[in-house]
Amino acid sequence: MTIERCSWAGDDETYIRYHDEEWGVPTHDDKELFEMLVLESFQAGLSWITILKKRENFRKAFDGFDVEKVAGYNEEKVEELRQNEGIIRHKGKISSAINNAQVFIEIQKEFGSFDKYIWGFTDGEIIKAEFKTESELSKNISKDLKKRGMKFVGPTIIYSYLESIGIIDNHQENCFKF
Repeated sequence: MTIERCSWAGDDETYIRYHDEEWGVPTHDDKELFEMLVLESFQAGLSWITILKKRENFRKAFDGFDVEKVAGYNEEKVEELRQNEGIIRHKGKISSAINNAQVFIEIQKEFGSFDKYIWGFTDGEIIKAEFKTESELSKNISKDLKKRGMKFVGPTIIYSYLESIGIIDNHQENCFKF
């Protein structure tokens, strides 16, 4: 028996595992929400499979995505990350991860959690099957995050982020997860 999946999952085991176990699954844990935000921002201009294959290296390099630790990184740590061949070494993206961690913490303070903030845009509801690369929702969230000082959070990145954390469920009709 063949399991039908979204076409993008292809036959790469990394993609299949991500599709089957994570993508589109509602996420409410702030640590996971931060991890996906960092990974999605690093993906800008690259393929998602590139990021997924480097994910464990990112976890090690970014202290398990501990938002407090990342927020406190200094120039020495930035240079260490820029020398790490296991991750994407783009200085702007590394600096934005640190900056975004600081903003993430401010959002947590304001809303009680990042989860309450991000899911508040849909009143906790899941958006079903839009099949876009951006939407009014992703534009609104992007605009708000940028206003708060985040970087690498354009509407397309945020749309992908919303898919990854389950706010937008874009599993195709033939997919077993639909």
